Amino acid sequence: MSGRRALSGLWPRRWWARLGLGLLLGPPLLILLFRFAPVPVTPLMLLRAAQGHGIEKQWVAYDSIDRALPRAVIAAEDNGFCGQWLGFDFPALRGEVAALLAGERPRGASTITMQLAKNLFLWPGRDPVRKLLEAWLTPQIALLWPKRRILEVYLNIVEFGPGIYGAEAASRAFWGRGAADLTPGQAALLAVVLPLPLEWSAAEPGPYLRERAALIQRRVGQLGGALGCAG
Repeated sequence: MSGRRALSGLWPRRWWARLGLGLLLGPPLLILLFRFAPVPVTPLMLLRAAQGHGIEKQWVAYDSIDRALPRAVIAAEDNGFCGQWLGFDFPALRGEVAALLAGERPRGASTITMQLAKNLFLWPGRDPVRKLLEAWLTPQIALLWPKRRILEVYLNIVEFGPGIYGAEAASRAFWGRGAADLTPGQAALLAVVLPLPLEWSAAEPGPYLRERAALIQRRVGQLGGALGCAG
């Protein structure tokens, strides 16, 4: 009986060990795979589909996306993207810590690489567990992928509207043209809806979005060489 109890006690430990090994090795293997292969689906896509939004997407190569879009996204979301190390904006993170210590509400320090890690593997939200996993995955992507691949995957899977993912699907849904034919103004509108794609529409922007898009277009011109990795 004691031998049976000992054997039965081993199973939970083996199960947890296998689970831990899978969690440890699974994401790096997928990161290596997606370094070259298109991403078929993401957790957010499945979640939105369950909510009734469907999945509208079409993968295209980076060279089939007008350069105005990655430049506008960098200008809107992450000005220091091209010069970042390990995918983090360390000055912004220090500001986050200082705000927390001062009892203030953090303004956010999410980079494009961090957003990509979240979109690829995780769920929406700001809970500590998700943020911890995001911080673990981000440097792996930053070390294994060049900047252009990060932009390519991000612009193919990011949510631009309810059930609409990626630059090609968004361009065709909103303006009836491919991502290769986006105008700078349209690219800026796509960039500014990223924080709230279920509430804001690039196809029917209100005064706030139009003003914000105009600001992003001006910022693209101001950033100049800081956008060099976008090509």
